[in-house]
Amino acid sequence: MITERTEEIAKIIVHSAFKVHKELGPGLLERVYEACLAHEIRKAGLDVKRQIDIPIVYDGLEFDEGLRLDLFIEDCIIIEIKSVEKVNPVWEAQIISHLKLLNKDLGFLINFNVPLVKNGIRRFINTKKKNY
Repeated sequence: MITERTEEIAKIIVHSAFKVHKELGPGLLERVYEACLAHEIRKAGLDVKRQIDIPIVYDGLEFDEGLRLDLFIEDCIIIEIKSVEKVNPVWEAQIISHLKLLNKDLGFLINFNVPLVKNGIRRFINTKKKNY
């Protein structure tokens, strides 16, 4: 279940993505959008981590060959940024796997290489979240 606070953060993320896309338009490198989106989200007062490595825990062992997240907001929302003509379904599966592995509720796949950014924003909810 998504908390009210997580929904508030999600709205800030979407609003920030709209601002970045309106200012820059499509066609730039992913790292440009990542930096600008992180800046906009920070301006809104949220904690943003970029390009963080998350180890994989499997069978009681921790492996460093884990995940790299584009953006991790307030330690609760994952954002994967793309700037491509066509979204690959593997990236959607990747977001879902990241949510499960980190036991987080919400993630976004944001493709900035679209005429209207609303068509580039996909929201994913972890339906298998473990409540400890």
